[in-house]
Amino acid sequence: MKYIVMLGDGMADDPVKALGDRTPLEVAKKPNIDRLARTGELGMVKTVPDGMKPGSDVANLAAMGYDPKSCYTGRSPLEAVSIGIKMGDSDVAFRCNLVTLSEEEEYENKRMEDYSSGEITTQEAAELIQAVENAFGTDKIQFYPGISYRHCMIWHEGPVGLDLTPPHDISDKKITSHLPKNLVILDFMRRSYDLLKDHPVNQARKEKGMNPANSIWLWGEGTRPAVSGFEAAYGVKGSVISAVDLIKGIGICAGMEVIEVEGATGNIDTNFRGKGEAALKTLLDGQDLVYIHVEAPDECGHHGDVEGKVQAIERIDQEIVGPLLEGLAAAGQEYSILVMPDHPTPLAMKTHVADPVPYLLYRSTTAAGEGADTYTEKIAAATGRYVEHGYELMRKLLGK
Repeated sequence: MKYIVMLGDGMADDPVKALGDRTPLEVAKKPNIDRLARTGELGMVKTVPDGMKPGSDVANLAAMGYDPKSCYTGRSPLEAVSIGIKMGDSDVAFRCNLVTLSEEEEYENKRMEDYSSGEITTQEAAELIQAVENAFGTDKIQFYPGISYRHCMIWHEGPVGLDLTPPHDISDKKITSHLPKNLVILDFMRRSYDLLKDHPVNQARKEKGMNPANSIWLWGEGTRPAVSGFEAAYGVKGSVISAVDLIKGIGICAGMEVIEVEGATGNIDTNFRGKGEAALKTLLDGQDLVYIHVEAPDECGHHGDVEGKVQAIERIDQEIVGPLLEGLAAAGQEYSILVMPDHPTPLAMKTHVADPVPYLLYRSTTAAGEGADTYTEKIAAATGRYVEHGYELMRKLLGK
């Protein structure tokens, strides 16, 4: 038996006026997933424990079979692991976004125009983060480049519990009431604007009509991760496929194989088909489980891109799920697949919420007998089936 988790980040939503008061899951053409729904098990699952923020870190830990309440130490440490940073016991990692702020004279009066700086390229971002490191780096604080707009700051013996605001939570809003209270972090952010606004990389981006990465934004602090081994916990070997440092970091901490896919970007232009092909290959090569993470629906949700979110769901179905299951069937391989989001990212809100999400569990060897015509939020909720702790779904998938 092979096991698959197909995680569409932020895929769940509320009814959208532009879609005739339907959700993207209701509108998207997804024949392969809907075929599974007809003989599978549908229900709702709570992936974000009470009292925790609805981040992809917390929700993906739960989807991967870990109790966030017992192992979560912050988002940025997981990303730090992914980009090869070795953290000491007293180190604190911070997520360092490159963002686009509006051009008001006073920093406090600016707006969050783009939390991703127009999906800045990794090469451009590396130049900017190097400039930040050259200007602000010390024996105690260092800045490290990651992928696209996502980077890392390490503060030796740094502070925790700062309640910093994720930039994607305040898209199009004034930053005034969301600035950090820690004066060192606030000073870095203020000074970074003066450092970056006229940097040659940003001048070139503006000349091309692209958003400049004119400030850093620090958030998501935490200490060294406390995630235990996946194989020891569940008795199966697993692989992770994702374009996002956060998910790769969870996989590394869990001792899972992290598979790199050429052209995987974390956006709507990601290599959907390549992810599906890589998943099939790792399973047929002997791996027991593969966790396929696709960021595109979440990114579209943050940008309020209705059409893009529908398209992302359709491409997950057509370019990953369909070919993957056809390949397993052709190889005579039995499988179980869990399809789910980590959290909703409603298009109207452009940020994450902690609401339960719909899940679909299908086994090629048995039919649940209570399936539905399609996989949607409304139909999953109507089953009355509810998993209170998200991490319990992994045991359900594995039949444990």
